[in-house]
Amino acid sequence: MLLACMLFASNPARAQKYEFAQFNRYAEANKALAKPAKGEKRVVFLGNSITDNWARMHPEFFKEHGYIGRGISGQTTYQFLLRFREDVINLHPKVVVINYGTNDIAENTGPYNEDLTFGNVVSMVQLAQANHIRVILASCLPARSFGWRPSITDAMPKIMHLNERVKAWAKKKGIPYVDYFSAMVDANKTGMRPELSPETVHPNMKGYAVMETLVVPVVEQVLKSNRGL
Repeated sequence: MLLACMLFASNPARAQKYEFAQFNRYAEANKALAKPAKGEKRVVFLGNSITDNWARMHPEFFKEHGYIGRGISGQTTYQFLLRFREDVINLHPKVVVINYGTNDIAENTGPYNEDLTFGNVVSMVQLAQANHIRVILASCLPARSFGWRPSITDAMPKIMHLNERVKAWAKKKGIPYVDYFSAMVDANKTGMRPELSPETVHPNMKGYAVMETLVVPVVEQVLKSNRGL
């Protein structure tokens, strides 16, 4: 183990290549983004591939509303939390929309622990609030299974339990919550409605249309109540 650590430390190129939070993904875009103009109501969407694909597949939606996409495919809430300052706080938004959980449950960065995932969500909310950024929490989407992690066969119960926990906490704290799950789950609650996804996890354009219909009114309401910040 000591030898492995010494070899890793002695190879900066290897250390640089493995970057857990992927800070470099949006480094140049963040640097090029000017500070918000007076009266600008900047909104950042933080998430995983669902957010990443959304901004790529429907850039007009983000441009039309002045939203900034900061999704990174494959990431968990552990990685969101690490890059929260670079990709949210330092952009000085009025609002951040956080879509959490899918890859935590898929165990992309290790065994799933609901308490730790929930704690990461709470920590991001606290960081945002400490920096006068309003938060909208957006539910984990339904997912029957994960194609890259077929060993996980109980995704839906875990998703539903996490969503209910975050939703209850958000209500208690007065934090707006967007329930994508209920609008996108199939009748038997076994996964996403098939017309909204080409597989089991990621929405297609019809799926994103559902999400857009739900999130825009909440963002607009929060922005109205955010005047003076």
